[in-house]
Amino acid sequence: TFQRQLQQSDCQNVLMKKVFDTHMLFLQINQSAAALKHVFAALRLFVGKFPSAFFQGQADLCGSLCYEILKCCNHRSRSTQTEASALLYFFMRKNFEFNKQKSIVRSHLQLIKAVSQLIADAGIGGSRFQHSLAIINNFANGDKQMKNVNFPAEVKDLTKRIRTVLMATAQMKEHEKDPEMLVDLQYSLANSYASTPELRRTWLESMAKIHARNGDLSEAAMCYIHIAALIAEYLKRKGKIIIFKTNCVSINTIVQ
Repeated sequence: TFQRQLQQSDCQNVLMKKVFDTHMLFLQINQSAAALKHVFAALRLFVGKFPSAFFQGQADLCGSLCYEILKCCNHRSRSTQTEASALLYFFMRKNFEFNKQKSIVRSHLQLIKAVSQLIADAGIGGSRFQHSLAIINNFANGDKQMKNVNFPAEVKDLTKRIRTVLMATAQMKEHEKDPEMLVDLQYSLANSYASTPELRRTWLESMAKIHARNGDLSEAAMCYIHIAALIAEYLKRKGKIIIFKTNCVSINTIVQ
């Protein structure tokens, strides 16, 4: 009935946010496995009808949906895990199709961010979650329509990166009383996302907090300067600023 209103401004509008929040409420409040099956079906229909809401403009809706689906991938019910994994695969496939079969950059980034957040919020990463990742990989391997494009490879790369984050986090927990080892692990993880500034910034901020907590203020300052350099280079590439030279020479002067 309100499809025209929902599609205004490329689906970036107040009504769309209200409808989306209503869908999310069904995932945020405990439901039976039978009810969740219908919720997942409704979400597949919703994403299929309004892909612009998730894959264009602001990434808020995409990030929120990824977070809630990943929580369900860690659900105690095997049927719910399977349904959530199927929805997540469908979501990534829609992202790939929306980008004219080029990439799943947005869902990749938002899923990694959601995993990082969920590690702290819900303690994901056990056998349930690993089972869901395996289901997603199986969907990618068995999708005949996507056999001749790079989508299955992108899905495998994403699940591999998620496992890397989970393994690194497990190592961090083992060394949480050894601040230097902990920072080294976070630095390695930050470097693994050199091509993804937003995620690199997330781990650099985490490093800065650890340094500040341990009284290593110079090291914390270096982390924040590095973050400033990342932001400056991003803005330069976007044509938003022109005051910084290549490789942020101005910021390098501050560091020296």
